[in-house]
Amino acid sequence: MDILYTAEALATGDGRNGHARTTDGRVDVDLAMPKAMGGSGEGTNPEQLFAAGYAACFHSALRLVAKSADANIEDSAVGARVGIGPNGSGGFGLAVTLEVTLPHVDREAAQQLADKAHEVCPYSNATRGNIDVQVLVAED
Repeated sequence: MDILYTAEALATGDGRNGHARTTDGRVDVDLAMPKAMGGSGEGTNPEQLFAAGYAACFHSALRLVAKSADANIEDSAVGARVGIGPNGSGGFGLAVTLEVTLPHVDREAAQQLADKAHEVCPYSNATRGNIDVQVLVAED
């Protein structure tokens, strides 16, 4: 693979109750375990960061495939929900739901574009076979 860009980040402190910062300083956040997992919830967490990254990456892939299909991508959006829980093997796993909004494209065509974006998106390719990912088209 010909690497086009590399992001670098460092996590310090107590893992989920610590701090994370990218080497360029663009991301600089306090981390805290979510209240649902027994933490304070007073900072962001890896699942939120993953959800934001996946939503943005998938939206770029969606816009790419929609543009090549000459579909109207005006007002498009992608939401991501990332869940975490025990995987039954002593560790933890993630589950992702992506919700695609293409208000100017009929539902069937929107689902086809979303499915195509799922084949193109780097996050989707990285998680395929490792994380349960559902790709849904938002209700009108």
